[in-house]
Amino acid sequence: MMCVADPATEKAPFRKLSGHDFYRDVLGSPKYVVAPMVDQSELAWRILSRRYGAQLVYTPMINAKIFALNLSPKHRDKFFDITHAEEGGPSDRPLIVQFCANDPHQLLASAQAIQDHCDAIDLNLGCPQEIARSGHYGSFLQDEWDLIYKLVNTLHTHLKIPVTAKFRVFPSTEKTVSYARMLESAGAQILTCHGRIREQRGHNTGLADWSKIRAVKEAVSVPVFANGNISFWEDVHKCLEETGADAVMSAEGQLYNPALFAPVASTAVDASGMTTSALVKRTYGEGIYMPHAELALEYLDIVKSLKTKTALSAVKGHLFKLMRPALSREKDLRERLGKIGGPDAVHQYIEIVEEMKKRMDRDEVEATGKSIDELVTIEPTTGLKLLPHWLAQPYFRPLTHLRQASEHNATFTTAATVEVAVPPSH
Repeated sequence: MMCVADPATEKAPFRKLSGHDFYRDVLGSPKYVVAPMVDQSELAWRILSRRYGAQLVYTPMINAKIFALNLSPKHRDKFFDITHAEEGGPSDRPLIVQFCANDPHQLLASAQAIQDHCDAIDLNLGCPQEIARSGHYGSFLQDEWDLIYKLVNTLHTHLKIPVTAKFRVFPSTEKTVSYARMLESAGAQILTCHGRIREQRGHNTGLADWSKIRAVKEAVSVPVFANGNISFWEDVHKCLEETGADAVMSAEGQLYNPALFAPVASTAVDASGMTTSALVKRTYGEGIYMPHAELALEYLDIVKSLKTKTALSAVKGHLFKLMRPALSREKDLRERLGKIGGPDAVHQYIEIVEEMKKRMDRDEVEATGKSIDELVTIEPTTGLKLLPHWLAQPYFRPLTHLRQASEHNATFTTAATVEVAVPPSH
C-alpha cells in the first residue's frame, strides 16, 4: 500500500516566502524563462539554456500519479534524478518542477518527495494534448474549478516551498480573469498565462492573445509570466511591454535558438572569446543567432559530462531542432541522424555534428564579405525572413487555414499566416 501524506495532519512548519517576495528573493527576479517541455527541458538543456541568458528553467512535466505510485528510486530517477544530486543542484537553480495531477493526495506525495531539490512546484493546467484528455489533467481540468482549487491549495498549505500554476486562457477575457483570481486565492504564488485557448494546438495553434495576459496581470497581485509568440529577441521586450508581465516564457522559440534570451552584449557569448567581427556575423536586429552546429556540440559536451542520464530521445529531438535550417540541405546527415541508437549513440551524434560544423563553416566562409542582413532571404510560402542556414533560428510552417490574429503579437510576420512548430510544452 502506498504511503501518502495526510493533508489533514501534515503542514509546513514555517512561513515561506510568497508572491513578489519569493519571485525576488528566491528566484532572483527572472525575466527570461524556459518552459516545461516534455522530453526537452531536461537537465542538459537547462544547463545550456542558462549559459545563453535563461534565468529560470522548468523541468519537463512529471505525472504525479505515476511518480507517487512507484516509490523505487530507480523508477523515480527516470523523471527526476535525485540519486546523482545534479538535478536541483547548484548548477540547476533556480528550478521549478512541474507536475500534472488530478488527485490532491498523489500530487502532494510526489511534490513532497522533490521539494528539497527545487524552488517551487508548478501545476500543469495547460497541456492541450489528447494524452492529457485521456489522463484527465492539464487544460482538461479547466472547467473543474473546485478540484483545481484543492490541488493548488493542498500544495500551498502543506509544502515547504511555494506552488505555482501554468494555464491556458478561455475564449472570454472575463472568465480568464476569474480563473486566474481563483488560482491566486488557492495559493498559487506565480501564474504563467499561456495566451492560447485549449483548442489551439497542432495545425490550429495560431497566435497567443497577449491582451488576455495583460488582463490577468492587472487583475492579480502575484507575479505573472507571459507565454506565447516568443520567437525572436524583439518579441521578448515587446511582450513584456504589451502584457505588463513580470517575465516572458518561451518553449519552441528557445528550442530552435537556445540563445534566444541572450542580448547582443550577453556575458555568456562574450565569455566564449568570440571576436567582435564574429559576433557581428551572428547578430540580427537586437538578437543573437549562434551557429547551430556549435550549439549542438556544446549541448552534447554537457550530456557527456553529466552523471544524470539524458534520454536519447531528448538528444535526438534537440539535434533535429537545432540543426533544422541545414538538415533539409544536408540530407545525408539528416538520414544518418535519424538512424542512430544504442550505447554509443552520443559518440555517433558528435561525429555527425562535427561533420555538419565543417560544412557550415565552409558555407559561412563562402559568404565572407556579406553582412547578415544581406544574407537574409524570404521564405516564399510564409513570407517570413530566413537567416543564413548555418545559424540557429525559429522555425515556422505554413498553414492552410487559421483565423488571423492581431498583427501586433507577431514580430517579422508578413501577410502570410504561419504557425510556430510547437513541441509538447506544458
